[in-house]
Amino acid sequence: MAGPAADGEGAGRRWFLGIATGAATAAGLGAVAGCSNDDRDGGSAKGSGAESGAESGAASESAASGGQRAPAGTHGLDVKAENALPGHADWPVGKAGPARAVEGFADKVSVLPGESFGLHVSTTAPRFTVSAYRMGWYGGARARLVWRSEALPGTRQPEPTVDAGTRTVRTRWARSATVETKDWPEGSYLLRLDAQGGEGRRFVPLTVRSATTAGRTVVVNAVATWQAYNRWGGYGSYDGPGGGFASRSLAVSFDRPYEYDDGAGLFLVYEAPLIALAERLGIPLAYTTTTDVAREKRLLEGAAAVLSLGHDEYWSPEQRAHVTAARDAGTNIAILGANCCFRRIRLEASDLGPDRTLVCYKSSYEQDPGFKRGQPATVDFRSAPGADPESSLLGVIYDGYPVDAPYVVTNPGHWLFEGTGARAGDRFEHLVGVEYDKVSTGFPTPRPIEILAHSPVVCEGRPSHQDTAYYTVPSGAGVFATGTMRWVEALDATGDGSGGRNHGLDARSGALTTRVTENLLRVFAAGPAGRTRPAQDNVKAVYGSS
Repeated sequence: MAGPAADGEGAGRRWFLGIATGAATAAGLGAVAGCSNDDRDGGSAKGSGAESGAESGAASESAASGGQRAPAGTHGLDVKAENALPGHADWPVGKAGPARAVEGFADKVSVLPGESFGLHVSTTAPRFTVSAYRMGWYGGARARLVWRSEALPGTRQPEPTVDAGTRTVRTRWARSATVETKDWPEGSYLLRLDAQGGEGRRFVPLTVRSATTAGRTVVVNAVATWQAYNRWGGYGSYDGPGGGFASRSLAVSFDRPYEYDDGAGLFLVYEAPLIALAERLGIPLAYTTTTDVAREKRLLEGAAAVLSLGHDEYWSPEQRAHVTAARDAGTNIAILGANCCFRRIRLEASDLGPDRTLVCYKSSYEQDPGFKRGQPATVDFRSAPGADPESSLLGVIYDGYPVDAPYVVTNPGHWLFEGTGARAGDRFEHLVGVEYDKVSTGFPTPRPIEILAHSPVVCEGRPSHQDTAYYTVPSGAGVFATGTMRWVEALDATGDGSGGRNHGLDARSGALTTRVTENLLRVFAAGPAGRTRPAQDNVKAVYGSS
């Protein structure tokens, strides 16, 4: 594997990740250019074929047996009962209306059931309403309306400011409403803001988190990564108004709306399809966020499994330590994407509360006041100082961007492929993209590790491979990594893949990823997977060396 490229990003490296769903779908696949296993200053031009081009149609429906039950004596969400309630298919924004017509953010990324949060809204309309939709399956509707406000007075809030030193966009908006969450079930929510007396709709994401995760499969909303890619106010962790890496924010704030996907951030493409599938299966679930995992050392104690969804790139050292400790205590880990646990960050307070500023200096880490005080450098985990490659936890390591390649099955007899009908050499077009991971024993790699798919890719002329892998550890935990960022998006793929929808992913890819994910979730929900399904190391057979 080639060594990391010099840190730095032009607009093209990451533009695909943030463009709203509708625009991305219209763009189609297009050509890809440039390749990096880190980020290059002044990289390729904006990539056509925006990677967030999934649509939120119904997931592929396949026969599902009854889900597992949480152990006796545990309390929490009854997933089956919740999803038996009527859904509300009218939850999407639809026509968003003019820019800045209505937008907002919550002053907490998550709350426990019954806790309140502040909603900060700016609108050109005289009044607006808030509708809280809990995201799930609900017979294919994908959401249930849990609460709706009365009409609230609207106001145009002040323009944001930009910190001269860190280029952090900050709002100092007044609180528009205090929202109580009594009787709101745990889960991932989209709050829809509707301007009254004018056009405008936007989302505000919120997690109603679980107080305990024991015996449950934990859905972790990747809010840190959502925020890093957020360019609301002109700046994000990749660039500023001029599009150059040098103009990026060195710290980004949660005290602002999300620009992408009508305010939903990266949730709809990289997380919602998996949540719909898991809730359809009825397995015991718990919900939390990356910031909660970092803050609460014991949050994952006794969890059956932890799910990292489609794009979960930005991790604090605390989050990584707590997930690693869970694995070493027997909790299964599933990485349903790629480029996971790549950036080391630090969470700091904002004016509105703790953990609402994400610090990531990247190659400029020596300028970071926190680093000067002895805190870990906010660089890539694999990079000095304090290099700790992500492969020691994930089994795979990030290898490059961008690619668009077929997914090639190499180990069809593995239990994860049961019921798929897949054969060795079967190809699933476009399923590998736009970032990918591989097994590379030049980095710390847990053993035994088993490669399930080994897909040839060419990234800016550099031949390589994408790998889907599964390893087990002495605690009994199993760790699975898809090795492709398009896995969760593919759960919604239907049809023949024409027209650019879902990046050309078709019903075959939808059926494969759905069945593999169902197999994974059922086994991981039952307890330490390595005790009944230990990995059979095949690295030498696949790569010719160990």
